[in-house]
Amino acid sequence: MSLENRLINVFANENAVSREIKRLLKQKLEKSGFVVPREFDPCSELVICVGGDGSFLHTLNRYDFPEIPFVGVNTGHLGFFQEIYPDQLDEFIFKYKKGDYSIQEFKTIGAYISSGKEKTRLRGLNEIVIRGDKSITAHLNISIGDSFVERFSGDGILVATPAGSTAYNYALGGCIVDPRLSLLQITPIAPMNTTAYRSFTSSLIVPPELSINIFPEYTSESTILIIVDGMEYRYQEITDISINFSKTRVKMIRLANYDFWNKVKSKFL
Repeated sequence: MSLENRLINVFANENAVSREIKRLLKQKLEKSGFVVPREFDPCSELVICVGGDGSFLHTLNRYDFPEIPFVGVNTGHLGFFQEIYPDQLDEFIFKYKKGDYSIQEFKTIGAYISSGKEKTRLRGLNEIVIRGDKSITAHLNISIGDSFVERFSGDGILVATPAGSTAYNYALGGCIVDPRLSLLQITPIAPMNTTAYRSFTSSLIVPPELSINIFPEYTSESTILIIVDGMEYRYQEITDISINFSKTRVKMIRLANYDFWNKVKSKFL
C-alpha cells in the first residue's frame, strides 16, 4: 500500500516527557512516509496517545469516540491501555507498516439521564459513577431489568465495563473481568449497613441485555454527580438514569505478543 496521504494523529498530555516522546514519534513517522496533522483529522487511519490511561480516555472522549483505531505510548504510571513503551517506537512503526498487529474492540457504556424535560446521553469506556454531590450520602433505588433490587445508601455506585474493571472498580474491591466477556458490573462505593440502611457490599454482575435503572431520592441537596471516565457532570433534579452497553465500539491496536492476563499479572501482581 502506498504511504501517500496516510494520516496518523498523535496526541500527548502536558508532561514534559510525553511532549518529547510526541516530538520524536512525529519525526519518526514522517521519516517513514506518514503525515502527522497539527489537529485531529477524522480521515486519519490511526490515533496515537502519548501518556497514561487518563490521557487516552481524555482523547477518546474529547474526539467523541471516533471509529479510528487507537494505540498508546505509555509515559504514565499504570498504563493498562497503553501498548507501547517509549523505547519501542521504531519497532512499532516497523510492525505497523507490515500490518503485523491485530485490532481488539471494546464495548462502551451509555447512560441516559432524565432531568425534568431534558434527556442527556453520556458515553464512556471504563465506567460511570453516580454519587451525591459535595460528599452528601446518595440514596438510589436500583432496578435491573424489570426487577427492583434495592434502595442503596452510601457514597454512590460505579457501573464498570470489562475494560474498566481494572480501574476504579478494582480499587473499590470489584472483580477483574476479561474484556472478551460481555457484562456490566455494579460496585458499591462506601455502602451503609446499619439497622436503618441495608446496602449490598459486593459487586453485582449484570448480563448485557438488561438495563440498570437508577432512581435517586433527595433529602437536602438535589444535585447528583455523574462521573464518566474521570470527567464530572452535574445535573439538578434527576428523575432516572438508565445504564447499558452503548452501540459504540473502541478499537485498539494490539501487537502479536499481547495477552490480557499477562498484562494483569505484570501490572497488579
